[in-house]
Amino acid sequence: MSADTTGLPVTLVSGPSFQVQGQDTLLKGALRAGIGFPYECSVGGCGSCKFDLVEGEVHTLWAEAPGLSPRDRHKGKRLACQSVPLGPVTAKLRLDPACEPRIRPLRQSATLTRVEQVTHDMRQFSFRTPGPAEFLAGQYALLQFPALGLQRAYSMSNLPNPQGEWQFIVRRVPQGAGTGHLFDQLQPGDVLEIDGPYGMAWLRPPERDLLCIAGGSGLAPMLSVARAAAPLLQETGRRLHFYFGVRTPADRAAQALLAGLPGYGDRLRCEEVVSQPSADDARQGGWTGATGLVHEVVDARLGERLAEHEVYFAGPPAMVQAVTELLMVRRAVPYGQIHFDRFF
Repeated sequence: MSADTTGLPVTLVSGPSFQVQGQDTLLKGALRAGIGFPYECSVGGCGSCKFDLVEGEVHTLWAEAPGLSPRDRHKGKRLACQSVPLGPVTAKLRLDPACEPRIRPLRQSATLTRVEQVTHDMRQFSFRTPGPAEFLAGQYALLQFPALGLQRAYSMSNLPNPQGEWQFIVRRVPQGAGTGHLFDQLQPGDVLEIDGPYGMAWLRPPERDLLCIAGGSGLAPMLSVARAAAPLLQETGRRLHFYFGVRTPADRAAQALLAGLPGYGDRLRCEEVVSQPSADDARQGGWTGATGLVHEVVDARLGERLAEHEVYFAGPPAMVQAVTELLMVRRAVPYGQIHFDRFF
């Protein structure tokens, strides 16, 4: 692979041209240029950034990325998020104006300033960049781990700010290289690179009541959405329903983090749902709330009224799939009211 791909031109069939700088992927180059290149996860999992390579050569970062099916590979499809141009490239795809970045992603060095325990297996990592933290509530950034030769996508849990503070609530993944490095190696004062913002599940101006559904570390972007929406609820007359699905009572965190927001308990209500309570929980008075899968509780609470909401959700793939089927198939919520980014 060439060591220098600075300023390589990319031409889109029936679209604009742009330059890819340094070791950026084709997708990053397009988004930094403000082009509406379709994408969701940015890390090879979702397949939204598939394209046809018409001319030129690219280096593939992750040949086995699950975003391409065997049929895609047979047809010669590529993933823009995994393709680094080695020279001038011509690509073919259908652009999506909805994917044009409101804020163009930027690389910045970031210093870890503090680490806070959220639950037994989730921590909040706070970083400070020289420039402002510019993003939309609900978006994510890519954290680069040079020592591991990888990058990982994590959603911001805080709000944009001129001080350059980026906060990420991360759940430890067993044998996860990225979370293992964050939890066990990174110390306050250490520096890494933040590249962002990315993502399409950002908060829109509330034209109807809001619904946030989170599971696991999907709590982070939903917290950001709720924090941005809370001041708007009173002036718009809207409400926000927040559901957080966890396995055990020890995994709960949403109510404590939301309790200080304006309108909490009135226009902003939160319910935590435990899927695997033990018999001792009820006997000891440790958990008397909702049990089961979070999407089933949401359906039981809101049912046919789901289509009256603007819905944001994030969580593990199984939860995202179940919520998607609930909204689109069972309750026919208009697609334009559904906002999520797929991660795998």
